[in-house]
Amino acid sequence: MRMEADLHVHTIASGHAFSTIKEVAGAAAGRGLKIVGITDHGINMPGGPHEYYFYQLLGFPKELAGVEILRGVEANIIDTAGNLDLPERLLSELDLVLAGFHEGSGYDPGSVDANTRAMINAICNPFVHIISHPGNPVFTVDIEKVVLAAKAAGKALEINNNSFSLSRPGSTPRCRLFAESAKRNKVLVAANSDSHFCDTVGQCDKAMQLINEVGIKKDAVLNTSALKVKDYLNWHKKVLKEARKLVIALSS
Repeated sequence: MRMEADLHVHTIASGHAFSTIKEVAGAAAGRGLKIVGITDHGINMPGGPHEYYFYQLLGFPKELAGVEILRGVEANIIDTAGNLDLPERLLSELDLVLAGFHEGSGYDPGSVDANTRAMINAICNPFVHIISHPGNPVFTVDIEKVVLAAKAAGKALEINNNSFSLSRPGSTPRCRLFAESAKRNKVLVAANSDSHFCDTVGQCDKAMQLINEVGIKKDAVLNTSALKVKDYLNWHKKVLKEARKLVIALSS
């Protein structure tokens, strides 16, 4: 499978990454990507950006080096209600919202039940598009419940390439279980690099190896098609718009 988008990339704004947006875009172009998601960490991440950064990001060009730029965030899940560390008024304006657990960022690892409730509630957050690295063994969840929640909400689950090498040691077995459950339940996955340096943008070889071993088909991998990514994001906008209309109608 050929990837046309990398939907999880960090820049120097995250505080522990090493490249600028311009460098990321150039690297994405060099790899033949059509879309790259700039998803720096939410404001609770130690050393991460201030809220102002994301407001300024909204004004960033939508295309650079011939690559479409999705202005986004990898927000931190901060409680069992699935709340995130950016205000809804900002989440609603961003092109792409990933949500995940990160140590030291507002939610400490809890019981399987508590972690599962937190992740499922984040899945139900209307502004969230993708759950990042759900196979993190530090935040153990009930995999089947999470996958079924993603199916019900029409959300994608990430197979994170970085989880097989540098970050989140011990993730591989749980990533495989997530991939197997996603295939069985026909849930969309996204294979992302989680790049923290421009040379690794678009590198999803380990994630794709798992996807191929499990037998997930191309049409179930979100970022194998730029058009699929755009359709997915537009569908979420439409759902959110209809939900707002319903709330207004019910409150009038």
